[in-house]
Amino acid sequence: MSELFTGLTIPFLLAMFLAVNMGGSGTAPAFSAAYGASVIKRSVIPGLFGVMVLAGALLAGEEVSLTLGKGLLEQRFFTPFITSIMLFSIGSTLLVSNLIGVPQSTSQSTVLAIAGAATALEGLNTRKLFYEIIPMWVVLPVVAFGIMLVLSLFVFPVLKRRVFTDDYAHLRNHPLLKALLIFASLYVAFSIGANNVANAAAPIASLTANEIGAEAIGNFLPIIILSVLIVAPCFAIGSSLLGHKVTQTTGKEIVEVGPFAATVIALIVASLLLYASVTRGIPTSLVQLNGAAFIALSISKQGWRKTFTNRTVKLFFSVWCVAPAIAYALTYLLISVLM
Repeated sequence: MSELFTGLTIPFLLAMFLAVNMGGSGTAPAFSAAYGASVIKRSVIPGLFGVMVLAGALLAGEEVSLTLGKGLLEQRFFTPFITSIMLFSIGSTLLVSNLIGVPQSTSQSTVLAIAGAATALEGLNTRKLFYEIIPMWVVLPVVAFGIMLVLSLFVFPVLKRRVFTDDYAHLRNHPLLKALLIFASLYVAFSIGANNVANAAAPIASLTANEIGAEAIGNFLPIIILSVLIVAPCFAIGSSLLGHKVTQTTGKEIVEVGPFAATVIALIVASLLLYASVTRGIPTSLVQLNGAAFIALSISKQGWRKTFTNRTVKLFFSVWCVAPAIAYALTYLLISVLM
């Protein structure tokens, strides 16, 4: 038991550290609009975020955990050394992205870190990666972009003329809109739990099952649940430590956004994220879905040219392409050289 504990300590600590960082970055898309409208106090956000993330992971996160835990790479390859390298690669790319100031897809970095390890170990499930996961990464942001572009061009102007103005002061006088804003915040947090907790929980679940033995591999679900119960609370810790710094500014470097538009974006993104989690078990990028919707809103307000010449938009596309590739290459090289 002592030897098992020693072997698991570093990977578990890396997974928890990764979850803390994801919790900090995930707070903004979930609660920024509600906080900006003074509908929810900052002090209660980490608790609400943590509870909903845990609920989403336990109730709707199983398929994503199975995809990351054994869908791309057989469980027998998840040793303490290999799992630590994968988590280190994911954490490194996330750290660099945060330093640059661009929110990065932890899901894509996780998938490609595992794929890098699988390539080095000659155990990659190429069908799962190229025919299921990557096509979904292309389709869902396009769907988020299309829905938001149609709404912002044709629906929002009618609502602003006939129903209400999209500003925080006006929203405070509409109980229904306030309730919708709170629901959207909780819904996004739930969807984050369903999809993103697995990024940290699934590798250590497979590692634990592999270290315990064949019987544990045959009963993988209880180990996933235990891993989720360890990792998910770290999202709340990350929200408490890091989340308040970004809850007011998300999306503003692309386009100014009112609380109603932010709520609609949250509902679209959360629904697509939950769809990918429950029906497909595909780890999906929250920040890319969010970014695609904000870009669509920007196009409706500022036009195509001004939107795509925006420095932040260009930086987003660059980092989104490069960071997952770095996670893949770093994991592949470290395993190839050190093993």
